[in-house]
Amino acid sequence: MMQPLFSLARAAINRVSDFRYHRAFRDEAMTILRSIESVHGRTNPEHIKASDQYAADVLGWGGYAPWLYVYSAVQGRFREGWIPDNYYGKVVIPVIQADYRVLSSMKSLSRRLLGSDLFPDLASHVNGLFLSPDHEVIQPSAVPGLLFSDSDTVVFKRDRSGRGSNVVFLHKSSFDVSLVRRLGSGVFQQPIVQHPIFARLMPSSAATLRFTTVVEDDGTVSLRDAYLRLGRSGETHVKSDSQVKVCIDLESGRLDPSGYLANWLTVDRHPDTGVEFAGTTIPEFSACVSAAKQLHSACPAVRCVGWDMIVDEHSRVRVMEWNSSHNGIKFSEATKGPCFADLGWEKLWRRRAAG
Repeated sequence: MMQPLFSLARAAINRVSDFRYHRAFRDEAMTILRSIESVHGRTNPEHIKASDQYAADVLGWGGYAPWLYVYSAVQGRFREGWIPDNYYGKVVIPVIQADYRVLSSMKSLSRRLLGSDLFPDLASHVNGLFLSPDHEVIQPSAVPGLLFSDSDTVVFKRDRSGRGSNVVFLHKSSFDVSLVRRLGSGVFQQPIVQHPIFARLMPSSAATLRFTTVVEDDGTVSLRDAYLRLGRSGETHVKSDSQVKVCIDLESGRLDPSGYLANWLTVDRHPDTGVEFAGTTIPEFSACVSAAKQLHSACPAVRCVGWDMIVDEHSRVRVMEWNSSHNGIKFSEATKGPCFADLGWEKLWRRRAAG
């Protein structure tokens, strides 16, 4: 008797959780759609109709349509093969990542797991222990000397942080081991001085290059998109709720002439520095692409990854973090997509429903 009741209760909890999840994604999509339409006018009703039909017939549920509205509004057309952001989160990721999706959230593991010194990791704090990048235990008294040997400032990123949140800048003069213990588990990273090309666009915070790669069924790692994320004046790092995004041509590494503000309206220059995007080529772009593919080959069980990189003042590729839990694809799909139409992701809902 208890088992059926438990199953019913769990099913009810899951339904409520799913409702809240999809409502949040719908609200975000509709807010963006209204923002775009406030400047460009109403989205073509035929594209809205096509989105509704595609969501219901191909993706299995009409509730996936709102992000298709956004994609249509950005591109001025409807295209088959698009993956809505909430479909990606609720259907695709559980199938192609499964339990491995959490790996990127454990930030202290990244350098060791992927076997790369491209991560600027200095140490980590995990479950009350201080660890070296090789996961050797460090005594608390030795931590300040290790962290501040080359700089008076370090960056601490908590586990499960994302979207620019839970990032703390720690300073040598005020560093306190007990404070770090209260922050929880995470990784200490060396601050990166960005390449002059990025500093020209926005000097006060390090830019981020986002590369999205996929491991295909034959084991090939392919690049699906790349774009630049820029912070705003007065910010120490890029934040999702205020960032400026600029598409990158995957062949040449050149920036698109137009960028997107957080409200998805377009600009041709950084709103704070006034520097135009046109004419800028990402330094060491091919090296960044190669690094992303090589890193992904080290962990192929995670099938789709978003890599956050930058090129430093010495033209070295540095990897800030990687994202596999819900590496957002909506900007890529809206501006360049469909980016994943050859992978059969639109059929995965049937596999989940059957199993």
